[in-house]
Amino acid sequence: LLMLMLCMEPFIYCFTDSDAPLFARNCELGDRLSFSYSVASSAAMLLYFLSLSDLSVLSTRLSAYAIVCVKMLPEVALFLFALTFFVLAFACAVSSLEQDGVGFQSIPETGLQLFKMTFGMFSGSHYDMLTDYPALLAAIFAYVITTVVYLLNLLIAQLSCAYQASYQDMLGYARLNRGKIVAETMASVPPGRWQRFVAQLRLDERVEFGEGDIGLAGGVQIWEPSAANITTVDMIRRFGGTTSAEAEWPEDAFGGDGDDEDRFDRMERLVEKAMKRMSGGKRKG
Repeated sequence: LLMLMLCMEPFIYCFTDSDAPLFARNCELGDRLSFSYSVASSAAMLLYFLSLSDLSVLSTRLSAYAIVCVKMLPEVALFLFALTFFVLAFACAVSSLEQDGVGFQSIPETGLQLFKMTFGMFSGSHYDMLTDYPALLAAIFAYVITTVVYLLNLLIAQLSCAYQASYQDMLGYARLNRGKIVAETMASVPPGRWQRFVAQLRLDERVEFGEGDIGLAGGVQIWEPSAANITTVDMIRRFGGTTSAEAEWPEDAFGGDGDDEDRFDRMERLVEKAMKRMSGGKRKG
């Protein structure tokens, strides 16, 4: 498309015209291609901003919204197909009537007026003119009921059902789309830049499970508020002795006190619930 715009650039044609001033865009040859060049420029701008939609992967919610919009397109296409069918049918029927309504004499004119009615572009004064032609007015009423009342509400119902069906998976699709773009971009990343990025992650250093509790290497540590995920039971069980893989797994020292642990866990939960209720009551007061 850019090559096509270059071939139709008015500046190039005016540059070869000796009668036109320097860097002029308005000349005899340039004016012939001015409209075609403007159409190509308009299409290029639309394609440019369409390509910018790939930046939506930077936000998972925005990417999910973009994916949902794409998944709704088949439903909109079905609506436009049904609308075109009814417009063609009523345009042929109205053109066959014996009437002198302005804009309803031929099939193309009638189809244009019917499209305007569907999209709310038909002015109210034109509806008043239809009262002089009862048969034409009856056909227009039938068309409005069929398209505006029935098809538009059916489109809303279709979009609602399709959105509910894809809502549960849209975040997963957004993450897959981000992974696809990342995988495609990795081929163009220089090896040196990639190595510097990996070195900044420090994957060879061990991360901490807690303060002073050194864990395993190969991870990225992310901090969070202590009240975000309250954990009262340590999920990591530690055993003293050798770390050799050939050594037998030590016996669980807590195996015999399961009932006592369960009692303490239940008591802890009750205390936590009571504290939450008390804090909630103080806030309401």
